[in-house]
Amino acid sequence: MTQITAAAPGSTASGATAKVFLYFTPLILITYLVTPTQFLVDIATTYMLKDQLHASATQVSLFRLVTAIPVYGAVLFGLTRDLWNPLKRRDRGYLMIFGPATALVFVWLAFSKVSYVGMVGGVFLVMLLSRFTMAAYQGLQALVAQEKLMSGRLAVLWQVVSTVPITVGAIAGGEIAQHLRPKATFLIIAALTAVIGLLGLWKPGAVFDKAYDRPEAKGSNLIGDMKRLAKHRAIYPAVLVLFLFQFSPGSNTPLQFYLTNTLHASDAAYGEFQAIFAVAFVPMFLAYGWLCKRVALKHLLFWGTVLTVPQMVPLAFIHTPTQALWLAIPMGMMGGIAYPAYLDLTMRSCPPGLQGALMMMADGMFYLSYRAGDLLGSAIYSTSPKYGFTYCVIAITVVYAAILPVLLLIPKGLADTRDGERNVTLDATTAAEISIQAV
Repeated sequence: MTQITAAAPGSTASGATAKVFLYFTPLILITYLVTPTQFLVDIATTYMLKDQLHASATQVSLFRLVTAIPVYGAVLFGLTRDLWNPLKRRDRGYLMIFGPATALVFVWLAFSKVSYVGMVGGVFLVMLLSRFTMAAYQGLQALVAQEKLMSGRLAVLWQVVSTVPITVGAIAGGEIAQHLRPKATFLIIAALTAVIGLLGLWKPGAVFDKAYDRPEAKGSNLIGDMKRLAKHRAIYPAVLVLFLFQFSPGSNTPLQFYLTNTLHASDAAYGEFQAIFAVAFVPMFLAYGWLCKRVALKHLLFWGTVLTVPQMVPLAFIHTPTQALWLAIPMGMMGGIAYPAYLDLTMRSCPPGLQGALMMMADGMFYLSYRAGDLLGSAIYSTSPKYGFTYCVIAITVVYAAILPVLLLIPKGLADTRDGERNVTLDATTAAEISIQAV
């Protein structure tokens, strides 16, 4: 008699997790490769301004600040994602519509004359359209993370996979700036962006099967959702820690100008530094993936932040481009526990049916902080030819230290569990919000 053996629960869960990872991996990869908030587009366009239009550090910072305006109001795109069902395909509909639309704007930039006003307008429009695809991707990811109790593991996948386009973009952005004309650059990016529309045709059951029918996906109407979002205490510390973590006045435009103008490095050196810095996070991301299933989130948040506070201090000791590249390794590793912990917290903090709204609110504040910190850093950098960059490093360290008291604002119970464990606090909050909506 043949004995039929059921698959072990752990094996089944592992297989389902692998299928979820298989879906999000290419989506994260292509989305982060072509978004203007990341290095491929950012480095290529800012070097067009610096080298062809002879823009100053302040002008480049203003370009980055202004073109990112849609990101600052990203919560509106998130609310749209939570309420509007385009083509009756929910998140897939956003990918199918706005991926190709964004690609067309890059084509327009390719055949336009390079000018400061034209670049601002074109990149602004790209940023606007790409927020819809980003809202769909991040909202869906947070929903799946909550439903399958895998916010920690998805935070790790998110960061490990996004390191690839960040690294490639950082290296390729500088090389493209040196060797390709703007037309060729924008056409390549347009072709890559069009792939997002193709990903919208994919509907794996491990991700989408009844995903929008479960309690975590239940919303109400615009006014009701906005009220629920404002009253949801968990969102505030989650957004604030990301804001402070990204507010690093000195690590972007000031570093770019410090390397190329003061240390006489090539245009590619800045991109190489950012690539090494990004890759150095990966071992610690993987460590977080192991730790999050064994250690409660609240402990990972605290110790990750302690390790991150002095992360940028090595920048004060850079005297040659080679030193900068070597120091990028320990600097990246020091932030590799805190960052996925902050994203883990954010996904846990999403109110039911408002995953898009909170994730995009966090995304908007993250990049507002990034650009505002960059503008402040440029101003600090300009105060002293000799010590301006050192002042920037001091400012970054003070801001990072301010994250520690913010962790005390996290609602009790939210971060008490490990990844994969049911959280009675989250379950009770979700049930309470759904019951209120039903009244």
